[in-house]
Amino acid sequence: MAEEEKMPEDGNPTDEGKTDEGNPTDEGNPTDEGNPTDEGKTTNEGKTDGGNPTDEGKTNEGGKTPEECSCTSEKVMQFLQKMAKESGTEDLTDPALAEFLSKSDGLKHVRDQFYYPKCGTLPEADPSLCDPESDSIYLCGNSLGLMPKATERIMHEQLDKWAKMGVFGHTKGEIPWAHCDEHALEGVAHLVGAKPEEVALCNGLTVNIHVLLAAFYKPTETRHKILLETKAFPSDHYAIESQIRLHGRTVEESMVCLPPREGEVCLRKEDILSYIEEHGEEIAIIFLPGIQYYTGQLFDIHAITTAGKQKGCLVGWDLAHAVANVPLHLHYWDVDFAAWCSYKYMCTGAGGLAGLFVHERFKTDHRDRMLGWWSHRMETRFNMDNVMDLDDGAAGYRISNPPIHLVVPVMGMLEVFKTVKLEDLRTRSCYLTGYLEFLVKHFFDEASEHKSSKITCKIITPPEFHERGCQLSLQFSVSIDVIYKELVKRGVACDKRYPDVIRVTPVHLYNNYVDCRRFITALQEACAVAESSL
Repeated sequence: MAEEEKMPEDGNPTDEGKTDEGNPTDEGNPTDEGNPTDEGKTTNEGKTDGGNPTDEGKTNEGGKTPEECSCTSEKVMQFLQKMAKESGTEDLTDPALAEFLSKSDGLKHVRDQFYYPKCGTLPEADPSLCDPESDSIYLCGNSLGLMPKATERIMHEQLDKWAKMGVFGHTKGEIPWAHCDEHALEGVAHLVGAKPEEVALCNGLTVNIHVLLAAFYKPTETRHKILLETKAFPSDHYAIESQIRLHGRTVEESMVCLPPREGEVCLRKEDILSYIEEHGEEIAIIFLPGIQYYTGQLFDIHAITTAGKQKGCLVGWDLAHAVANVPLHLHYWDVDFAAWCSYKYMCTGAGGLAGLFVHERFKTDHRDRMLGWWSHRMETRFNMDNVMDLDDGAAGYRISNPPIHLVVPVMGMLEVFKTVKLEDLRTRSCYLTGYLEFLVKHFFDEASEHKSSKITCKIITPPEFHERGCQLSLQFSVSIDVIYKELVKRGVACDKRYPDVIRVTPVHLYNNYVDCRRFITALQEACAVAESSL
C-alpha cells in the first residue's frame, strides 16, 4: 500500500507574482453575453440584482484565479428571487420558473449546436414513465459530452476526402492529415491558457501521463516521492504506481496518497499546502487532479503549483474534469506539465484524442523521454536516417502520427468555442449548478422542512463556486442502485460511483434550467420507488 500521511495544520506559502507573458487578459472576463437575463440583455440593475459578476471579480493583469470567482450562493438566490418576481411566481421551485429562466438565458442558443438525445433513443428509458419524443435529462457530460453538429459535418468531409484522394490526403487539401493536429493547437491552447507550442494532441490520457512521468520523474535518494490524493482516479493511481516501480523504487516508500481530514470527503487547500511546506523537499512530483472525479472538487491550481515550486517540486495536473469546464491559465500559473482527455467537456466522443501541456521553460530541454517518429522535427522527419532531430516544446513529446478521425471531433468542438467564450459559460455554469443545488437541498436535505422523501442526500461537492465546476456529487442515505435504475427509466442520463454517490452535471454548453427542474421531479419519483422497497 502507498503511504498515507496525517494532515498538519498550517504552512501556507504565499503566491508569488508571475511574468506578464502568457497572462490572461480582460478578454477572459465575463461579458453581458453570458448573463442569464432576458434575451441576453442586461441593465445596471440586472448586473447587480441579477447576481451577475461585476467588476469586483476582475483583476488587471492576472485574469481570474479560483479565489476570485465572483459568483456566490447569495448572488444566485438574489437572481432566482428577481427572476421569480418577473415571471409572476413566488415559489422558487415552480417548474414555470425553470421555463422562464431557460427562455431568458442569453446563451440558450449554444444548445442548438449539439445533438441532444430524446428519451426514446436512450436504451433503458421506459416509455410508460417518460415521453419518448421529449428531450432526455442528460446530466452526464462529466462522463461523456454530447456531440457537436459541426463534428458530423467535418467528419463527412474527411471521409469523403479519404474516399476520393486516398494516400494524397496526408499532404493535400484544406486539412492535410499529416499536420491535422496542428490545425487545432491554437484553439486548444486557448482553452487551457497556454501557448500553442506548449500543447500537443496525442494518445489517450493515461498514455500521456506515462509519457510525461517517464520524462519528468527523476527520483533521487533524497527526493523520490510522488504526491497525489487518496482515492485518485484508478488509472492515474496505477500509472503512478507503475512509473515508481519502473524507476526502481517501491510504492511503499515513494507514493504518498494525501487523505482528507477524518469525517470529510474533500481535501482542504490549507492541508495540501501545509503538507507541501513540511515535506516538499522529499517530493519529486506533485500530481493532482484539477477537478476530483468523485467529489467534483476544483483545486486551486495556482496556489498549489506555486507552493510546490517554492519547495523545488515539479508540479503536474490531470485536467480530465477541468478542461473546457472551467477557465485554465496553465502558462501563467507556471504549471510544469499537465494532461487531459477530451471526451467529457470537450465533447469529442468516446476515446477522444487526449492532450498534454509542457511549459515553455522546457522547450529546448531535450530530456530523455519516450520517442517515436513524430517526436522528430517535421523538416527532417522524412530523411529516414534514424538520427533523432528532436522537435522543440510539447511537439517533441508526440510519438505517432495524428489520427485524423480523432482530431476531427476536436475541431468540431472548437467550432462551438468560436461562438462563445468559456468565461461566459463559466458564469452560466455557476447559475445552473447553483439552481440545482438549491433544489436538491430544498427537497432532499435531511434538515429541510420541505423534504419529500425519507430518503435524503447531501451534496459532497464543495459549496463555494471557486471550488467546483459543473458537477455536483450527491451522496444518498440508502443504496443508490434502485434510485439510479429508476432515474434511468425516466430518461435521466447520470452516473453512479459506489458506494453511495450519483454524479449529476448540468453542462454549461447544452443544459438548461428545465433540465435541472425535470431531474428533481425524476429524483422524487425514483426515491419514492426506492422508499417503498426499504
